[in-house]
Amino acid sequence: MAQTRVLRDLPLLRKALTFLGVMHMETGNLPEATACFSEALAIAQQLGDSGAEAPVWNNLGLALQNAAQYADAIQCFERAATLAEVSPAFSHVRRQALANIAGCALHLHDVRTGIKAVRKAIELNPDPQTATDCLSRVISESNYARLLLEVGETGHAAEHCEKARIYAAKAPTARAEFAASLTSGLIDVHSGRVDVGLTRLKRTLEQARLNVRSEVRDALSACVTGYEVAGQPDVALVYLHELLALNKEAKEAQVLMHHREHVARLEKAEQGAETIDHTLAWQQGKLRVQLGERELVRNRILLLEQQSVAAELHDDATGEHCYRVGRLASILGREIGLEDDVCFLIDLAARLHDIGKLVVPDAILLKPGKLTPGERQIMETHTTAGAQILAKTNVPQMHVAEEIALHHHERWDGTGYPMRLRGTAIPIAARVTALADVFDALTHVRPYKHAWPINEALAEIKSLRGKQFDPELTDLFLDLVPRLQREVGDLDAFLAVEAKNSPFIKARRQIAAALKGTEPSRSLFELRR
Repeated sequence: MAQTRVLRDLPLLRKALTFLGVMHMETGNLPEATACFSEALAIAQQLGDSGAEAPVWNNLGLALQNAAQYADAIQCFERAATLAEVSPAFSHVRRQALANIAGCALHLHDVRTGIKAVRKAIELNPDPQTATDCLSRVISESNYARLLLEVGETGHAAEHCEKARIYAAKAPTARAEFAASLTSGLIDVHSGRVDVGLTRLKRTLEQARLNVRSEVRDALSACVTGYEVAGQPDVALVYLHELLALNKEAKEAQVLMHHREHVARLEKAEQGAETIDHTLAWQQGKLRVQLGERELVRNRILLLEQQSVAAELHDDATGEHCYRVGRLASILGREIGLEDDVCFLIDLAARLHDIGKLVVPDAILLKPGKLTPGERQIMETHTTAGAQILAKTNVPQMHVAEEIALHHHERWDGTGYPMRLRGTAIPIAARVTALADVFDALTHVRPYKHAWPINEALAEIKSLRGKQFDPELTDLFLDLVPRLQREVGDLDAFLAVEAKNSPFIKARRQIAAALKGTEPSRSLFELRR
């Protein structure tokens, strides 16, 4: 990568960035993958190579799909399909992108979008001969069948399932067999052959565990669906708990791996400047040391911060929620007389309050309706999961972040979770964060609600004084917010100012601009400085 930048070979740099992005995607690092693909797109656009843009958009869509950002992924796949349409050399990318749209639409229950895309994908692959083309057709037919099940078209779904089985026999690969078998199990359950269907789904899950590890999550999700349709929610919940355990193990390992690599790179860079830094610190005194330590803490948690933003994207597409909560919590901390260094740590730590949502199954995070008691119990594990991740980062200052992640859903009256702490037993950092978090959630759009006016949000918080929130903190908070509005004007812009420095959010904005055709003109070799 460094050599391609030195050579200033733009086509080669685009390829290198794309490959690096794929590597980050495969290891679960959405922020870094997004940054790589964003720069690769900018290069392809500067070169005027629309064909080369198509696979980058497709890979970016896959990264978003892997992170359960299905709506954003569909936009990327649509752009890939459009660009590939005018470039015969990338016709395979168009077919893949269309099939990927169908897969995302299935998760979003957007049947119309999914069927339109999968029909076109099948039309572009009418007579598959190679194993790769047969696998592509199997996946398309399987997605088609599952989309039809969403609208009760079981008979038509069975027809497409049979086609999937036929092409799976022509491409005897584990993944093709898995896709056809899983779809067959769902067809059986929906057709009333419950015992046969559930047995097939369980066998498919075992097959995935043995031969197609990458598909275990999909197999577990299908088992959850199958048992729900069969009227056995207790068994469905067992599989949902297994899905949670799988997510927790994988996501925790991924986050910690990338964090440790990030810290190792920082330490390597610091070693070269150690003498200079110590000289400056000695000359400029204690303030310089404190500022240096603060910058060190910022740098060490940067990757965790970006992962926390990714965990919140289900609810907050801007990625700014974490930053607004952190700054507002730290300002409230100053109001009650906390030391400046403590407030600085609260600002950073509160940004990580929902990092544990990374381990919660997509079936729960994206569920459009009300959660069942069992699903609610799983959702609540994001507090303990987040604290466990942060406890393993080996960053000393993360103790505050652990407390916030673990306790920001505790309630003053002791009815919160996960430990039902009451009153001042709840850590002060968690109490200030809880107020900032609820206020920000109320005053911004979520997939399940509109944005409340600030005065209505404050009235709601006042009604929860002494129940959910610390009474004294609540009184201070109710005075603080209107005062900040008078002093700074645009409260959102003021609280989210640090979001402007996030590489992940910058990359997402560049991608959003590219989707709208308004990518700002910039020197490509400045994008990753």
